[in-house]
Parts: sequence; C-alpha cells; structure tokens
Amino acid sequence: MAKKATKAADNIFYKARMTAATCNDSLSSREGAAEQLGIDRTRLARIELGSLNPYPEEVLLMSDAYNAPELNNYFCSKMCPLGQQTVPTAELLHLDRLTIRILSALGNTEFIQKTIIEIVKDGIVSDDEQPQVQQILTALENISKAALEMKLWVEKNLK
Repeated sequence: MAKKATKAADNIFYKARMTAATCNDSLSSREGAAEQLGIDRTRLARIELGSLNPYPEEVLLMSDAYNAPELNNYFCSKMCPLGQQTVPTAELLHLDRLTIRILSALGNTEFIQKTIIEIVKDGIVSDDEQPQVQQILTALENISKAALEMKLWVEKNLK
C-alpha cells in the first residue's frame, strides 16, 4: 500500500484515485494508476499536486478508471474556459439529499408554467416582466442542476 500524499490530499483527482483504490489496489500508487491510465507517472503526480491541468482525454480516462463521473463535471465547470461559463457545478450527493433537491426544484414548475403563459400571451416581454423572466430562468437552472446531479449519481452508483 502506498503512503498518503499529503500535498495532494485536497486535490479532486487524487481523492478520486484513492477512493477507487479501495476497490482496485493497483490504483493505490501513482505508478499503478499511471500504468492503468496509460499516462506518465510524473504527469499524473503534477495533475494530483495541482501544478498541471489534465487534458480532457485524461479526465475521461480517470473518470472511467476511477468510476468518478464527477471528475468530468469538475473539469468542465472549473478548469475549462468555455465550460466555466456554460456548465453548472454539480455535487455528487447522497440519494436522500438529491431527492430533496429535485423535489424542491420541481416544486416551481407550476409557477414557471403560469408565469411563462402570462408573459408571452401578448408576444412581448415588457420591462416590468423582466424580473419574472429572471425568476423563471433561475428556477429552470435549478431544475437543470438537479437533473445533472441525478445523472452523476446514476452514473456513479448504477454501473
């Protein structure tokens, strides 16, 4: 068993590898993980230490090898310049918390439906309706994020 890398202890890629190592002992060392991933050990070390950003292809390899779909979302929402502006950060929640978040987000569907109908019935969005449009957008973003988190949970737990 490899010793714990204290400098990388807070790194998401390191944490994912260590979690996966509980099921696959070859992932407990960087050498074993690098061999399984097909990347250089020193490159993996630099990724885990945060001194180097992984390539998208490497994130896909790690995500698959570690059964950690949350790495994909992390990379896209935190490391990719385009994704930072377009991809919401999703948390990998326990099913009970996830259920509450989904039900809360879906609780706004009646409001969304009624408000959209009221706003668009005249074919224009007036200045006084713009705050309602923003509320609708926020509610839809919450639904989208909850759906993304459910997708992560399913990918992680129902393989």
